[in-house]
Amino acid sequence: MAMMKHETNTFSPVPTPFERFGNRGALFGPAALEAFRGTNTPLAAFIDLALAEKAEIVTPVAAEAWPSGPVFREAYERISQAILEAVGRGCDALFLDLHGAMVSQTTDDGEGTLLERIRQAAPGLPIAVALDLHANLTQKMVDNCDVIAGYKTYPHVDMYEAGQRAGGILLRALKGQVKPVMVWGNRPMLPHTLCMGTDEPPMGDLVNLAKAAETEGALAATVFGGFPLADIHDAGLSAVVVTDGDKTRAQDICRGLLDQAWRRRADFVYLSEPLAESVARAREIEEGPVLLIDHADNCASGGSQDTMTVLAEVMRQGLEDVAVGAIRDPEAVARLIEAGVGAQVSLPLGGKTDMPAIGRRGEPLEVSGRVRVISDGEFIVQGPMYTGVRIHMGRTVVLDTGRVAIVIIEYNHEPFDLGVFRSVGIEPTRKRYLLLKSRLHYRAGFLPIARQVIECDGVGVTSSDYGLFRFQKLRRPIYPLDPEAQP
Repeated sequence: MAMMKHETNTFSPVPTPFERFGNRGALFGPAALEAFRGTNTPLAAFIDLALAEKAEIVTPVAAEAWPSGPVFREAYERISQAILEAVGRGCDALFLDLHGAMVSQTTDDGEGTLLERIRQAAPGLPIAVALDLHANLTQKMVDNCDVIAGYKTYPHVDMYEAGQRAGGILLRALKGQVKPVMVWGNRPMLPHTLCMGTDEPPMGDLVNLAKAAETEGALAATVFGGFPLADIHDAGLSAVVVTDGDKTRAQDICRGLLDQAWRRRADFVYLSEPLAESVARAREIEEGPVLLIDHADNCASGGSQDTMTVLAEVMRQGLEDVAVGAIRDPEAVARLIEAGVGAQVSLPLGGKTDMPAIGRRGEPLEVSGRVRVISDGEFIVQGPMYTGVRIHMGRTVVLDTGRVAIVIIEYNHEPFDLGVFRSVGIEPTRKRYLLLKSRLHYRAGFLPIARQVIECDGVGVTSSDYGLFRFQKLRRPIYPLDPEAQP
């Protein structure tokens, strides 16, 4: 069993070398098993399934990186080779914890290429795959494994369950209890990520249909919203269904899911309001916490996490009692650590990254404040997403301007857990405003404490404005880029 996960934003200026995976690199061998055992991940589910069968477990690699630009050739080969070499030594089955939207410098279909290479090396090997809800499913992925099951939640709080379903089906097949057949399809749709929350329509309705199909006998049924900021041919919405030997039934379920998605295609289009109006609305809300969602610069979709547009507007309009989580600026972190706790410092914050794909240069924001906290930036997730996983934000500093407490970090990290603030001494429930560089994963940890949520349309390479991006490889016509698209 192995993990190889990266959601690739082909428009992102953030590089993806090997060191971006894990804490300065992937984990190999027993370290991979120990790091993820007991966590809310598919790999943990695979481990538990294998232990219950008293099977020998080999974990050649566990590699996951925050979304960014295409994975460097060397990183992709090093991680892939670890898996291929382990398979080459012989095994009874392979469980893979993949994302489904990996693009490398050598292939637009990172997962499909890996699976194809595995199949060539071990033609008869039974393979089960767990995928992210934002997977861009391809024919090559489906052709080169036996079972696929994906997350049914966004935020992703059912990762363990997806691994349990995929691995469980394969184990039953090994025992001769089922004969999995798999069918997939897609529709020419490029849904906006902000419309993929599974607690509400339209995505929630599709997920409920998939769950109903499983209740009525399908072994697995998954709808993938896709990752729209990957300029590859197959980006967009898809579905995969696994049944016990009944291909016709699988085809019917899959077609039904896709037809329903197509009928709801207009509901997958996100409509934003001007940033100044969003912040002005927030200013009128008296009780907090009010969540200010800086969704155009979300590192968990490939954002640089250092655009300052939303924070600048918050400061311009004079919002008070604000905590910001988090700005990635290693230069600022180093300078503030050198100054020390208690020091009063003025410096240009953020804006260190140019974004040529959308024609924007980095624009730092001049801020002044007192250094309140210096931390190693590590904590263990207590909330429902990635429960039990140790987070590494790198060296972390809190700069307090008086009105705004800004968490500044060295490594990208999306704020989906309250530990982003609590690990540096900020109690988020007591703040009037929490400015979060997130899209929807914030809901896992922060929605239970929120009075209201205000989405703030700032600047960044995770914007929902498709007009900013020059798609060249994406299949066309596709909705909503091409309103005339047909299923």
